[in-house]
Amino acid sequence: MIIEHKIVIADVKLVADFQRYILYWRKRFTEQPVTDFCSVIRINSTAPFEEQDNYFLLCDVLPEDRVLREELQKQRLKEILEQQQQERNDNNFHGICMFCSEEFLGNRSVLLNHMAREHAFNIGLPDNIVNCNEFLCTLQKKLDNLQCLYCEKTFRDKNTLKDHMRKKQHRKINPKNREYDRFYVINYLELGKSWEEVQLEDDRELLDHQEDDWSDWEEHPVSAVCLFCEKQAETIEKLYVHMEDAHEFDLLKIKSELGLNFYQQVKLVNFIRRQIHQCRCYGCHVKFKSKADLRTHMEEAKHISLLPERKTWDQPEYYFPTYENDTLLCTLSDSESDLTAQEQNGTVTVISEDTSKLHALKQSSILNQLLLHECLKN
Repeated sequence: MIIEHKIVIADVKLVADFQRYILYWRKRFTEQPVTDFCSVIRINSTAPFEEQDNYFLLCDVLPEDRVLREELQKQRLKEILEQQQQERNDNNFHGICMFCSEEFLGNRSVLLNHMAREHAFNIGLPDNIVNCNEFLCTLQKKLDNLQCLYCEKTFRDKNTLKDHMRKKQHRKINPKNREYDRFYVINYLELGKSWEEVQLEDDRELLDHQEDDWSDWEEHPVSAVCLFCEKQAETIEKLYVHMEDAHEFDLLKIKSELGLNFYQQVKLVNFIRRQIHQCRCYGCHVKFKSKADLRTHMEEAKHISLLPERKTWDQPEYYFPTYENDTLLCTLSDSESDLTAQEQNGTVTVISEDTSKLHALKQSSILNQLLLHECLKN
């Protein structure tokens, strides 16, 4: 069009449906002269008239062009939302994990949640993704080409790539790679705006909003995952009800009976997560081949509610989550009642040692005994 017809279309990449756009203007150009719609750009204006060239710029400064672009964007958004809804309701999905080759049937969320839980690979909530099959194929192709999904470097073999992604914590996609934008619904919401621009505008609106008006506040779903199965709930209350009904595990009751403060709840959740991840029953310490076998055993033997002694799980190592971005940890209660429970349990107040005499402190510090105890235990 530029070479043969000297027509330039501004911001082509922002046209949601280029084919429909072209067909529309093809028809309009047969009805009226091109100059009625396009700005004329004259090049070589200082040259003799016969050597001058006129180019025609078609852009959204023209109201008709702007309306057309917006209508095409709305139509594209409608099609994307319909496609997303179809994928959300599709229970005939078939996919294979990119990291352990486990096969999944049913809804796409099962595979995505598995990769997030088992491999700390999170590409976002299933409800925010569209054209999921194409997305997963794109990622799989990169891995097959021995390419890191985050830094996009290429490696000599699969083992080297796996070690790199694990050690560098590169089990995530590159947010600056525009290739992935088409797989996220947020990139279709506004004409010509990517997810970064949309989020930046949201942040600016929050900063510019002077009044503390919370009347239109809406909580977003937390999408926390069950401790014992792949069930994902939109609210923490629904998740608690599911764990109590399906697994006879009442986390709120356990917190109340044991008087757990926030950090003790964190350690208990991380302990259970780790045991389930390792397919080990924390009630009898038997290890199973799969999580399904473990869950069947724990439910039949009533071992889910059979927690070990506090000293088993109330350890510093369980401050660290088993899975990255474990939403359940963010929803645990840290109310003032935790402090009351702590006081009722008779927690000893800790007074720091006098550091004015460091040499004497090194000889008599209680840390020496703890260090010796750990060495003997190891």
